[in-house]
Amino acid sequence: AQRARGDKPRYDRRWRPAEGKTLPTPPAGVKPVIRFCNPVDGAVAWDDLVKGRIEIANAELDDLIIARADGTPTYNFCVVVDDWDMAITHVIRGDDHVNNTPRQINILRALGAEVPQYAHLSMILGDDGQKLSKRHGAVSVMQYHEAGYLPEAVVNYLARLGWSHGDDEVFARERFVDWFNLDHITPSAAQFNTEKLNWLNAHYIKASSEAALAADVATRLARRGVDPESGPALETLMGLYKVRVATLNELADAVEAFYVDVRPSAELIDQHLTEPARAALRDLCELFATMAWEKEPLGAAIKAAMKAHGLKMPQVAIPLRVLLVGQPQTPSIDAVLEVMGRATVLARLRRYL
Repeated sequence: AQRARGDKPRYDRRWRPAEGKTLPTPPAGVKPVIRFCNPVDGAVAWDDLVKGRIEIANAELDDLIIARADGTPTYNFCVVVDDWDMAITHVIRGDDHVNNTPRQINILRALGAEVPQYAHLSMILGDDGQKLSKRHGAVSVMQYHEAGYLPEAVVNYLARLGWSHGDDEVFARERFVDWFNLDHITPSAAQFNTEKLNWLNAHYIKASSEAALAADVATRLARRGVDPESGPALETLMGLYKVRVATLNELADAVEAFYVDVRPSAELIDQHLTEPARAALRDLCELFATMAWEKEPLGAAIKAAMKAHGLKMPQVAIPLRVLLVGQPQTPSIDAVLEVMGRATVLARLRRYL
């Protein structure tokens, strides 16, 4: 009937006590709930530490249930008693709780408790601008770890969602603790931006020590069944690759080819291993078999082969990368050759030459 009249559905206060009112008998077999007798006049107002002054008329509130028929208390009653019992001074939560606040304030006042200060943070939106939810693939903190995000990056990024300190984008947890106050919380909704998180994570990976990265990547490789002891020192590879990735999983992907035999796709071979490149790589194989295995002479050998065959660096370096690691992009090719080692380089090149 309320919906038919266009009214907001609410309890009609049929069993609400009032002076001179005769309460109807509850229907047989119905175990009643317990409701809070909400004021009917006036308004509930509070100065929200984020949103400013908020005022809601008591006429908009109904007599909410505070105990179910089986006697168990409901959320709005429990949270009030819990806050009171713990002497909570500040309640900081999402703004989807704004509508709960006037009800909770009325219960607190009825109990004679001091009302805490409230700060309602705006909701976080997904990349598409919609309210962040499970359909966006919301994940736990541990799933971010599994995906290759550093704790420092996640904390830094989450701190910047809905809060700012001028133009500062990158800061340590200790600095965040020093800087944080409610005055700098943004009242408008924050939008989760995966690209920004990846940028921050890349920053922290670049700033991490090779030893720390190697320890983490070794674990990730081992989970894939890859033995990180079966090839070059991981720390050396971290120095080469950490500036090229956004996550630790990408870092593990990039270096895996140094520990397992890789076979480039036929498409990549057809695209990059031209006959002139094949001839240049044959000459390089002969040089690689006996020359000093160091970055500088390796680079000089590549340049000599380029000159001898009238080729440019990409025409030699890219097919080298494809045959060695299965991908056309790597760090400096002379550095890759040096780290991979003579035996592995020759074995992988000779398969296709």
